[in-house]
Amino acid sequence: MHPQAPVAVIGAGLAGLSCASALQQAGLSVQLFDKSRGPAGRMSTRRGEGWACDHGAQYFTARDPLFRDELARWQAAGVAAPWTPRLQVLGGLGQHHPDASIRRFVGQPQMTAPARWLAEQLPLALQSTVTALRRDSTGAWQLQSAEQGWLAQPFSAVLLALPGPQAAPLLAPHAPALAELSTQARMRGCWALMLQYDAPVDLPFEAAFVNRGPLRWIARDSSKPGRNGAETWLLHAEAEWSEAHLEHAPEQVAALMLQAFAEHGGPAPQSWSSHRWRYADSAPALDVGCAWQADASLGLCGDWLHGGKVEGAWLSGHKLAQALLQSRVTIAP
Repeated sequence: MHPQAPVAVIGAGLAGLSCASALQQAGLSVQLFDKSRGPAGRMSTRRGEGWACDHGAQYFTARDPLFRDELARWQAAGVAAPWTPRLQVLGGLGQHHPDASIRRFVGQPQMTAPARWLAEQLPLALQSTVTALRRDSTGAWQLQSAEQGWLAQPFSAVLLALPGPQAAPLLAPHAPALAELSTQARMRGCWALMLQYDAPVDLPFEAAFVNRGPLRWIARDSSKPGRNGAETWLLHAEAEWSEAHLEHAPEQVAALMLQAFAEHGGPAPQSWSSHRWRYADSAPALDVGCAWQADASLGLCGDWLHGGKVEGAWLSGHKLAQALLQSRVTIAP
């Protein structure tokens, strides 16, 4: 390991941001990379002319004391707030049931806000698609990006905050055990449909779990704190239904999802936008927290390693940072 070289963190979703933040706070130099145009990963918001809509993670909870402390920081910074929608369960209780004790939180004014706030304090290279890793003769890591080729900067460690299917091919030549772990969680897709209206939609709920048909979730995005602009609603399709329709045309998928929404009283929108999440969740999510291979200076983090969800992503990244820091203490002279 080359302790003076920065640590590369690939993926600027919440797991990667959490990991990089913890390393930087401990005094290490870090460099984040992400293939997208902005940070946040699946804590994502789509913006259009006069409207915006969270189309990835819809809310999050905070049960672990460490994450509750982090959430308190977000709230103090004004980038997160509680969300208390009128909630229903449609299509029978099934998998979901009402639970009045759950406190739900969202990013404010958009779901991307906590991630963007964290990213402001970190060096982040966007639109940088890492396609390969190699270790030079000194043991330092080098990264190849689709946009720039092999980067000259050496790195002391490489931490992958990516969905398992994206991490596996990068790890396979160097850390077969980590690559194998990356294939153990079956990751599923999800179709998201964002609906825009000229006036408020009058339904007896602002959020609903759906236990029958192609939909699994309905939410009035406009009901979340800090939102403004046009009336927007979000539909998420059920995971197995999404998998079966993953390669279908957006127009075909939208027609079926809108028909299902209409069955629950939803009116036809003035316009709609769709997004296909290829790796939306994992079934089941693993419960290993993170993975760190000290001899290779390679690591893995992500919600799929820590039970799923936003809280799991943050905790996984934090735990990977602690594992790396501990290994450096252990080998220090």
